[in-house]
Amino acid sequence: MRIGIDARELCGHSTGVGRYLAGLLRQWAVDDRARYHEFVLYAAGPIASSLDSRRFPTRTIPGGAGTWWEQVEVPRAVASDHLDIWFAPAYSAPLRIKAPIVVAIHDLSFVAHPEWFRLREGARRRWLTRQSASHAAAVITISEFSKRELIDRLDVDASKIHVVPPGVEGVVTARRSGPVPPRVLFVGSIFNRRHVPDLIRAFAPIARAHPGTSLDIVGDNRSYPHQDLQQTIAAEQLQAQVRWHRYVTDAELAELYARARTFAFLSEYEGLGLTPLEALATGVPPVLLDTPVARESCGAAALYVNVNDLPATTRALESLMFDERIRDHVLAAAPAELSKFSWSRAARDTMAVFEGTGSR
Repeated sequence: MRIGIDARELCGHSTGVGRYLAGLLRQWAVDDRARYHEFVLYAAGPIASSLDSRRFPTRTIPGGAGTWWEQVEVPRAVASDHLDIWFAPAYSAPLRIKAPIVVAIHDLSFVAHPEWFRLREGARRRWLTRQSASHAAAVITISEFSKRELIDRLDVDASKIHVVPPGVEGVVTARRSGPVPPRVLFVGSIFNRRHVPDLIRAFAPIARAHPGTSLDIVGDNRSYPHQDLQQTIAAEQLQAQVRWHRYVTDAELAELYARARTFAFLSEYEGLGLTPLEALATGVPPVLLDTPVARESCGAAALYVNVNDLPATTRALESLMFDERIRDHVLAAAPAELSKFSWSRAARDTMAVFEGTGSR
């Protein structure tokens, strides 16, 4: 098969979907089964990739990499490329493309909670995702929770939904030897649903009681309505103990994981939530909001708190920072939970969806 892939998420700083696609591509580069297929990556500019350009050639389609690029420029450019499958890893696909479409829809936050999105952006996302799911020959999602959301909120036929959890191994380096400093870490784009200001406020009593503790926040601020993190940090007088990194390299991220004592991810809506699993993979126990998808992904390998319960969040963070018995109990459950997430299995199962779709 000749597989065309929307690779625009690999341009510039890759986060979220870009890391998901990169994980699949790395596995296809070494997988014997994938050698029977051709790949063509389509992007609006140069992509950050160490892939063999002979097996994974990149075709640059100039443009802004937005909706016009996806819906007009891409179909025009690939019309004569004789593709057998088009893989759209980021929620939407070109609706006029002739090849069968496989689209990955990771979550439906913009459908479940339209108040978290600007009116125009939310409407665009909802329309394009609904149309893409309808046009697609197959839909890939990353959790059973998201599969139920697709069925309930977009009325997608369950028979064409494939749950393929991503991998987490190999994301971070080994932990440092010796004592780990008392650091809390958050990693992820900053959305309102992730309650980062609440994390700062819950950390404040710990910072005052333990002056050596610190909180690292990694992620660009994409909140709507806008949340002023610097104002929250200043209001809690935590300028010396809270560090906000808008973006870090993979090496810098690995170092932050290796130095963390506990991880916090107070998200009330995710398709899965990869960064808590990355934390577990490097021996950092997480504090999570108690949601169905958090339980599905991390199971017993986390402490759970209710949304807006700051005292409980403070106690959970303290437990994982200073109580060795609780830390050991959470981390002992990590191997069983992490075994559910493998890039080699994700790449194999995704390729099986392509093959099943292309053979129809």
